[in-house]
Amino acid sequence: QVQLVESGGGSVQAGGSLKLSCTISGYIYSRVLMGWFRQTPGKEREGVAVIHSPIGKTEYATSVRGRFTISEDASKNTVYLQMNSLKPEDTAMYYCAASTSGGNWWSAGHYNYWGQGTQVTVSS
Repeated sequence: QVQLVESGGGSVQAGGSLKLSCTISGYIYSRVLMGWFRQTPGKEREGVAVIHSPIGKTEYATSVRGRFTISEDASKNTVYLQMNSLKPEDTAMYYCAASTSGGNWWSAGHYNYWGQGTQVTVSS
C-alpha cells in the first residue's frame, strides 16, 4: 500500500526558511508527477511545485518561483520542498501528491496519491 508522509513544517518569521520532506512508502507504478500543494481554510488546494518523472523537469507557481525549490532523492524515496524568503501569505497546510496520469500539474484532480499534510505558519 502506498503512503506519502510529509514532515518539516513549522512556524517561522517572514524571511525565514523551511524544508519540507515527503517520504514515499510502497511503489507507485507509472508515476509521472510528484507535486507539492498548499491549502488554506475556505480555499482550493493550490499547486506550488512539481517534478516530472523520469526526466526531472521542475515547474513552479508564479507566487513561489525563485523562492521555493523542489527536488528528489530517489535513493531515499523522498521529495523535498526547500522554501526560502518565506512570506505570511505562504502560511498554509502543505501536501505532497503523486500522479500516475499526468495532465495539468497544478490541478489537484490529476493526483491520485496524497499525504496527510504538514502545517507551515509564517509570521510577520
